[in-house]
Amino acid sequence: MSRTRVLVLNSGSSSLKYQLLDMRGNGRLAVGLVERIGEQTSRLKHTPAGGESRERGGAIADHDAALKAVAEELAKDGLGLDSPELAAIGHRVVHGGKFFTEPTVVDDAVLAEIERLIPVAPLHNPANLTGIRTAQALRPDLPQVAVFDTAFHTTMPESAARYAIDVKTADEHRIRRYGFHGTSHAYVSRATAGLLGKDPAETNVIVLHLGNGASASAVRGGRCVDTSMGLTPLEGLVMGTRSGDMDPAVIFHLMRVGGMSADEIDTLLNKKSGLIGLCGDNDMREIRRRVDEGDEQAELAFDIYIHRLKKYIGAYYAVLGRVDAVAFTAGVGENAAPVREAALAGLEELGLAVDGERNAVRGDEARLISPEGARVAVAVVPTDEELEIATQTYALVIGSGNHT
Repeated sequence: MSRTRVLVLNSGSSSLKYQLLDMRGNGRLAVGLVERIGEQTSRLKHTPAGGESRERGGAIADHDAALKAVAEELAKDGLGLDSPELAAIGHRVVHGGKFFTEPTVVDDAVLAEIERLIPVAPLHNPANLTGIRTAQALRPDLPQVAVFDTAFHTTMPESAARYAIDVKTADEHRIRRYGFHGTSHAYVSRATAGLLGKDPAETNVIVLHLGNGASASAVRGGRCVDTSMGLTPLEGLVMGTRSGDMDPAVIFHLMRVGGMSADEIDTLLNKKSGLIGLCGDNDMREIRRRVDEGDEQAELAFDIYIHRLKKYIGAYYAVLGRVDAVAFTAGVGENAAPVREAALAGLEELGLAVDGERNAVRGDEARLISPEGARVAVAVVPTDEELEIATQTYALVIGSGNHT
């Protein structure tokens, strides 16, 4: 029996998202989420293709128990992890540093390097490692493939990747701009070219991945040449709880004048800033509701969010020189029409505009929202990071001969 299935795991600190895909037609066989791992109120929601969603509650102690629970749910649908059709397990790994430039079959050396990168991804890499090790224990015979959020951005030139600090210090401590959301930027840039009927190698796209975390990228001919996140996911756009770009001297000021510790400032900038710091909400739907009701604090937060976004669109237009499309993706990018409209307002001289009627349409398909005949296409392209991870995983396994 041929092995054509890939299980994709995205392990968070207290969650486990998963999808099982059949790569013969990119069909989803099952999707699910385990939430609140380690708590008494854990919850697993599992949805088989064409079937009813199932939920189960009760304490799930750790990721090992979570993956075993997932395996049980898959088995109920005849899709168990012991299936001979399972070719590999693909794992999202947030930080791959400078040297993981493509999907990689996990071995001890790879695990050690992911572990060494924990200081620059303390919230994500430990959870990603746990997911890999748990999957290895359940199916030691299967290839485990790490697909790195940072890999797509390793094509950035040094002029974009380097910070202007002492080179020796930067190299010693691996300080450079790595970028994140890479699987999303890779998928969306390629899908946008397809929507335009163009070859990705000949298409320049500005990708705006706008969720609770948010990042922009400039993609020239299918290769990333700049992106907004840096050493960590804190740099760049205004996000749900992250500040994005900021004068680094603010940190020294808070230490010296505010008496705050490094950990307190880390928490402030990563968890208590961005939209939630500006107006107390990090849900764009709630912020827009408040704006519509005349809430000045919410309106200012929205305006700051848009101002930063517009600056990056203009900057990446300059970096690329020629832009074929601007693509909005992720939760906010795909669903918040006012964000898309405001982000491009006033940029008509650059060939950028949104058609009001097209922009108002909601849907799950990639679509153009720019006026007919626009010089630069504006698109809404739902991201599919799981499919991208599965595609890269399967291609690597097939190419390496680790299948039957």
